[in-house]
Amino acid sequence: MQYPSPFYFPVEPPTAIDQIDLCTNVLPLEVATSDEFRLRQGLIRLRKAVVLGKDISKDWQKWHKAAMRSQDHVESRRKKLPIVEYPELPVSNRADEIKELIQNNQVVVIAGETGSGKTTQIPKICIESGRGVRGLIGHTQPRRIAARTVAERIAEELKTPLGSAVGYQVRFADKTSSESIIKLMTDGILLSEIQRDRYLTKYDTIIIDEAHERSLNIDFLLGYLRNLLIQRKDLKLIITSATIDVEKFSAHFNNAPVVEVSGRTYPVEIIYSGPEMFDGERNQEIVNCLRDIQENQSQGDVLVFLSGEREIREASLALRRAQLKHTEIVPLYARLTLAEQSKIFKPHKGRRVILSTNVAETSLTVPGIRFVIDTGRARVSRYSFRTKVQRLPIEAISQASANQRAGRCGRVSDGVCYRLYSSEDFDARSPFTDPEIVRTNLAAVILQMLHLRIGDIRAFPFIDPPDNRLINDGYKLLEELQAVTASGKMTSIGKQLVGLPVDPRFARMILEASGNGSLLELIIITSGMSIQDPRERPGDKQQAADLAHKQWQDTDSDFMSLLNMWNHFEEKRQDLSTGQYSKYCRSQYVSFVRMREWRDLHHQLHRACRELQLKENFNLADYSAIHRAILSGLLGQVGVREDKWEFLGTRNRKFFVFPGSGLSKKPPKWIMASSLMETSKQYALNAAKIDSEWLESLASHLVKKSHSEPFYHHRSGQVMAKERQTLFGLEYC
Repeated sequence: MQYPSPFYFPVEPPTAIDQIDLCTNVLPLEVATSDEFRLRQGLIRLRKAVVLGKDISKDWQKWHKAAMRSQDHVESRRKKLPIVEYPELPVSNRADEIKELIQNNQVVVIAGETGSGKTTQIPKICIESGRGVRGLIGHTQPRRIAARTVAERIAEELKTPLGSAVGYQVRFADKTSSESIIKLMTDGILLSEIQRDRYLTKYDTIIIDEAHERSLNIDFLLGYLRNLLIQRKDLKLIITSATIDVEKFSAHFNNAPVVEVSGRTYPVEIIYSGPEMFDGERNQEIVNCLRDIQENQSQGDVLVFLSGEREIREASLALRRAQLKHTEIVPLYARLTLAEQSKIFKPHKGRRVILSTNVAETSLTVPGIRFVIDTGRARVSRYSFRTKVQRLPIEAISQASANQRAGRCGRVSDGVCYRLYSSEDFDARSPFTDPEIVRTNLAAVILQMLHLRIGDIRAFPFIDPPDNRLINDGYKLLEELQAVTASGKMTSIGKQLVGLPVDPRFARMILEASGNGSLLELIIITSGMSIQDPRERPGDKQQAADLAHKQWQDTDSDFMSLLNMWNHFEEKRQDLSTGQYSKYCRSQYVSFVRMREWRDLHHQLHRACRELQLKENFNLADYSAIHRAILSGLLGQVGVREDKWEFLGTRNRKFFVFPGSGLSKKPPKWIMASSLMETSKQYALNAAKIDSEWLESLASHLVKKSHSEPFYHHRSGQVMAKERQTLFGLEYC
């Protein structure tokens, strides 16, 4: 790309207003985005001084020096831009059209199927459009592994070392430098940067990738950026998405132009089944489809979409009983170990049948798939504001998800998709999957918005505004944590919670621990609860895994089990080499990668606590102190045992202790739980024994007292009554 010659700011101080106005107008073309605001404010002050007839010689000299330094920095970046070449991909054929749209519009929406090349080529098109010179090209990904692998791919294509012109930043890893032009990152990293830099001045372009996933982070970023674009006319926004509801993205940004790019796809034949069937019939229908493939179709692997792990186990058993010849059955779901997940990429003989949850719908691309069997169902996480329970019901998938699934068998050749439901059923389904923001608790989002002072969440420009009842529920949880007042104003506790990079409930526990001498233990426990459980249960070695994990199990508290596990592995880590430690983790059925992630988050939390000047304990905390601190964040998650196994909780909820808990064989009278999850039953996850007397001091701002049956007390000569104390409807005293 040909760049215009740089504008030279006059060395001599301007004597007329129009000279200063000219400098103001060229700032967005000449200086770094990170310097522009400061230099613009300087020109405003200088302009006022000229109007008043003041001498600006000294002030102009300082301003000119800063402007030239910024201009030289921009020119240096321009000279170091890598040479852009495009591989043979569908999006490459549209590069000139996309480049022109980026140059002429503030927002561009690019829709393309997997395989179109949009993720790796759009940042390169941005460079050719003149972006990445005054600031970074920020490129967000929903997952850490994607941020890293995409950065590696782009760096390889631009023939530059990773970390120089192309870098990435994810939680606990920053592989960028002052020379970086393109920065890959998770959407969570960009959100955290907003806290430090509300105007995102490091960036001249932002690419929000995989926007169709509509996660809470993506929806918040899109709303925030819509407001920011009004204030930063120089900022460009590019939204990339699968071809799912792209018109909604366009309408949200004042009918921004849309470019649709085809993927590397082949025709897919859709074969519909009969009416809705029961689970047993469904497994038999999968067997029938596989027999049809064996008898009538060519070679190729089969991807079967099921709703959960239990359904995968049942289908696997049915397929093994069917004794299909030359067929390998492989499960695929998120909780599998990395080694087990990697089986799908290894070469094999015969036909491979992969039984998967919706993890293979968008998160993983399974190679060699010629056939898809779609049961049409998935587990969807939904938060109930009435019961305060996160549910995982099995639901019919949307039309968009069904089409994504069908597209998985059209990557290498013509494909066939067997849908185990009728065409009428498909037509009656919702066009799109509900975005996360309309089915999750909003407390963390509300707290961040209050901290950033960006107005009422009800007026925030979300693409799909959340239900007012969900918003009210979020405020109530923050009030329970004493993070906001009854009128919704942020408290001093709330301001501290924002500084801790964990869920508000966990952050509240840490603050309480600072005051009662259990901070070190709570940093370990809360960081452990914030990552995916490191304990693994391979399908073929579940008993051995359970036996290995039992050594850390505490029969009174699952939180103490986490603490025991941390202490055990920290001791081993210090005694063993990295290789030996990794092998030891595997021998104990614990993920080495997740243990490392736990340790990284622990360090991050520890630093945050020091910045907040929270008080560390020098002696080991006792059970009471640790669990009082935990209880401060879980006041709405307590329950009393009514019979041998069932508990009555707050808000009249009934639940059971999860079977994998250390408390399941002998449940105590009173417990608290980190969450309640509804599957086949309502279960308390991560539970611990508590003393109901702890509630009086910790929940004093929530307890309701009532008096009844007044009577005259002869000895004291006073009228007395029976007092009843309830916490969210649960009587505890």
